[in-house]
Amino acid sequence: MRLNKYIAASGICSRRKADELIQSGVVSVNGKKVVELGFSVNEKDKVFVKNELIRPKKFEYYRFYKPTGYITTSDDEKDRKIIYDLLPPAMHNLKPVGRLDRDSSGLIILTNDGDLINELTHPSIKVPKVYVVSVEGKVSLHHLEKMAQGIEIEKGKNAYADTLILESTNKKTILQVTLYQGLNRQIRKMFENLGFEVTSLKRIQHATITLEGLKKGQFKPIKPLQVKELRNFLSKLEQKK
Repeated sequence: MRLNKYIAASGICSRRKADELIQSGVVSVNGKKVVELGFSVNEKDKVFVKNELIRPKKFEYYRFYKPTGYITTSDDEKDRKIIYDLLPPAMHNLKPVGRLDRDSSGLIILTNDGDLINELTHPSIKVPKVYVVSVEGKVSLHHLEKMAQGIEIEKGKNAYADTLILESTNKKTILQVTLYQGLNRQIRKMFENLGFEVTSLKRIQHATITLEGLKKGQFKPIKPLQVKELRNFLSKLEQKK
């Protein structure tokens, strides 16, 4: 295993941060300082960071279907309902990958793998997230073009989205929206800018992980093969940067 991956697997930092630690000279293997980024280690090696012995920990990966009415945090000063109210204590050490606002529902990936969280949320990688969105009124192709070209939702912040109309009447439009950014309440603000009110918003996919087979409030482990497929997908996205 590459040394930076070994360090990240201990949970103390991401792989990118591990590279910085190695280059700064605070990492040693079996008593010898290592500054080579491509250095490899095995299970028998003793790795120290800042003179402290580290060990890879077991990573956990879950899919969770967040219902509306809950916020994506581990604590809330306003005493609102949080997602951890729905999860067993053994899962309270897992962190959500990104957020869904209180009025939104759908897929949240939960894990203690900091390296994976960083890859899934880093703005330079542009990981796709797919939503099903209902709005009041009739959305036209002209509106979809505007969303693809970019809408300024805050001063100096342009938001983009790929959209597809699934159902449409004069009173309501249901769309599939794909984001490659992670701006706060991005979809709601984009439609508000166009004069539409979002009535429901559900995330159905994040990268290769989907909501399929989950009921509201339910969670399931992500299988090892699915984790492998996710990592391969992210690796290909990084190569495109």
